[in-house]
Amino acid sequence: MGAFFPNDVLYEFVTLFVVLDPIATLPVFTAVTVGLTRRQSLLVAFYALGVSFLVLLFFIVAGQHLLDALKIPMASFQLAGSLVLLLFGLKMVLGKITEEATDTGSAGASLLDRAIYPLAVPCIAGAGAMLTVVLLTDNKTRSVAEQATTTGILVLCLAILFVMFALSAAIFRVLGRPGIEIVSRVFGLILASVAVSSLVIAVKMSFGLPAG
Repeated sequence: MGAFFPNDVLYEFVTLFVVLDPIATLPVFTAVTVGLTRRQSLLVAFYALGVSFLVLLFFIVAGQHLLDALKIPMASFQLAGSLVLLLFGLKMVLGKITEEATDTGSAGASLLDRAIYPLAVPCIAGAGAMLTVVLLTDNKTRSVAEQATTTGILVLCLAILFVMFALSAAIFRVLGRPGIEIVSRVFGLILASVAVSSLVIAVKMSFGLPAG
């Protein structure tokens, strides 16, 4: 985003795809849809992704205005956001995200309840995703067209998640739980690297140093 995040479609896609962590959400999706028919499971996936999109769209549209109202500089927000993303990435590397989400259980919950927590929030639209979409759609450096592009990339990532949820049984058969854990940890390492890079840029910006 201008001086903060590179304005590049591929960069945004990789960043959003990694922070949404589709691999780590598969075990959570499986856990919250235990005992459901395939149609019910797909409804849970649809509800979860719909709720996630609405939550993240709110932060795309109103996140910057909220920061302005609270008089929080973008550099400070990026610094805090980068630290959260770094911690989120480290938790992915350590395998804590799936463990925490599946610990909540979903016995007796309705389809919408299963979809909202823990699948939609905080597993898909977690703190890391919320902070990322705000950083990628900074009103001061991104045009409306660029923000619309970022929103479109978000929709694409969520659509990919839906396909992965629909194919979750097959993916589990191919990768197995050990394979899922390995891929999730690799995603966590990538996210941590993105967070560190963003953190360095935020520190430089805070002290008026060139971001490059």
